[in-house]
Amino acid sequence: MSAIQKFISHNASVPLFLIGAFLFSPIAKAQEIAVLAGPLVSGSANTYSWAASYREGLGRYAAWSFSWMNEGHIPEHHRDGQTIQAWGRLPLWNDRLELSAGTGPYRYFDTTEAQAGGDYSNTHGWGLVWSMRAAYYFDRGWIAQAQLNHVQAFGGRDTTALLFGIGYQLESKGEPGPRERALPRTSNVTTNEVTAMVGKTILNSGNSESATAGSLEYRRGMWRYADVSAAYIHEGGQNQSRRDGVAVQLWATRAFFDDRFTLSAGVGPYVAITQNDDLPQNRTGDGRISVLVSVSASYRLGHHWLTRATWNRVVTRYNRDTDLIEAGVGWRF
Repeated sequence: MSAIQKFISHNASVPLFLIGAFLFSPIAKAQEIAVLAGPLVSGSANTYSWAASYREGLGRYAAWSFSWMNEGHIPEHHRDGQTIQAWGRLPLWNDRLELSAGTGPYRYFDTTEAQAGGDYSNTHGWGLVWSMRAAYYFDRGWIAQAQLNHVQAFGGRDTTALLFGIGYQLESKGEPGPRERALPRTSNVTTNEVTAMVGKTILNSGNSESATAGSLEYRRGMWRYADVSAAYIHEGGQNQSRRDGVAVQLWATRAFFDDRFTLSAGVGPYVAITQNDDLPQNRTGDGRISVLVSVSASYRLGHHWLTRATWNRVVTRYNRDTDLIEAGVGWRF
């Protein structure tokens, strides 16, 4: 079996739904972003949870959202992941208050104790997230919200978290309350961009070893809401996290504030060109082809210059998952 065939067979469940929900949504722009945090329980264990969320309206009584959730440090489990949820919602009090309930698939990444050799294991799986949310809409686009999440993990521990946070309407309708639908666009969000970034690569292990990292990315708009990118990535100099490679990703992209600010989510293959030979004893696969799942934000400084920050998750089949967090400056043309 070729390396490409192995990649497809082992990663058929890679969260391509992250892209699909953005690209095939019948509306054009996100309405709200939010950051939340609060306590989490799983059986007798107590820890914390946080989430960053992006939400769009699908009419007055429906919405969908994409969230990156972190489930804290349950004993022997450090789990996080992404979920896309469909919501039913009920606006009240002249649209100042919104009550909603939602559910959707959850793709999780869990750092656990190794089952056979090695110090730890990177486990990947699926689950469902069930949520209830109450949000109060202030003037000037600000939102206060509380949300109850229950994670039903297939093959893992179930958790329940109560989160509180603040949000902001990126495309406000000019008065308090959720926007039913966003305005369509007729042109691509992105033309051509070259961006150099530096940051940290953090190994998803029990000790979270880190090292300096960097990348050079070329990005091009392919459709109104879709970009494609190619990047060379250097993941630090530490023995555990040393890896260099090339990644190609498909991105779902949105623009706000007269196209000055963008948000995007991307996924694609990451091919290691060089890496250290000190691989875990409990590795599986050849380690050359992994999956890169990313979220990114950019701010455009005039017609040509931009700044960009990106959070990448490298998803491997040999217990070498990493978080690659970067920021840098780019040129648009």
